[in-house]
Amino acid sequence: MKHLLSIADLSREEILAIMDTAETMHEVQHRDVKKLPTLRGRTIINFFFEDSTRTRSSFEIAGKWMSADTINLTGKGTSASKGESLRDTVLTIDAMGVDMMIIRHPASGAPQQIAEWVGCSIVNAGDGTHEHPSQALLDAYTLRRALGDLEGRHVAIVGDLTHSRVLRSNLLSLAKLGARVTLVAPPTLMPSGIDLWSTTDGFATSYDLDAVLPTVDAVMMLRVQRERMSGGYFPTAKEYAVTYGLTPRRLALLQDHAVIAHPGPMNRGLEISAEAADAARSLVLDQVSAGVAVRMSILYHLLAGEGSDQ
Repeated sequence: MKHLLSIADLSREEILAIMDTAETMHEVQHRDVKKLPTLRGRTIINFFFEDSTRTRSSFEIAGKWMSADTINLTGKGTSASKGESLRDTVLTIDAMGVDMMIIRHPASGAPQQIAEWVGCSIVNAGDGTHEHPSQALLDAYTLRRALGDLEGRHVAIVGDLTHSRVLRSNLLSLAKLGARVTLVAPPTLMPSGIDLWSTTDGFATSYDLDAVLPTVDAVMMLRVQRERMSGGYFPTAKEYAVTYGLTPRRLALLQDHAVIAHPGPMNRGLEISAEAADAARSLVLDQVSAGVAVRMSILYHLLAGEGSDQ
């Protein structure tokens, strides 16, 4: 295992191994001294061509807690802003002898292409509307901690599915862990070709959130990505919130044990109400905490663990 580019590249056993290691890494967050010597002498570049709070910060913290030398770069602060090609930029960084680049890029497939150009390990931290594998791993880890084994559990993923890279990674990871998934969105935000996709991959779809909520063990609300929208996908924000938002009224439809997840950042009052985001059953901050532990585990398996190519 040299790269993490897609959940499709991981077996069920590899996903479980990453989550099991994350359990150990999670204990570090509760120590007074949060430091392991595991990656001492390694150099990790966080190279983000898009804005990020949770992903970039948690990867940086993960690297530092494991004693790696971590450096943050953005597209605006590099020669890419002067017209240098992506290939020349990453080859230049690779030539400096770094061990890993963690890449977020607006173009789908960019991390895969970079992995073919360079010799260091590549982690996909989100590429266009394609995938976000580390997010899916931390989501599954958080759900497993709350619900136990995910085999047979029913998870609804709700919201802006068309523009979501989190959706694609979560569909792959949850299927490999045996969960049953239902996608819920207005017709305008269902991905193109959803009928064939759902038949091939074995998930369900619905336009009726009220009908789905009483049957789920977990509901994952996805952000409405207005920055990626070039047209009117729904009439008004209020209409979307009433029809597809997790409102206080809809909280009462959930089973007592059902939990709420959101990969963030949240649009409070749009896809999720403040009451739902702050509810006792909300896992939103648990996901943030899990993000550091799971990304520590990813770094370990790629750079130090058994089977790593380093």
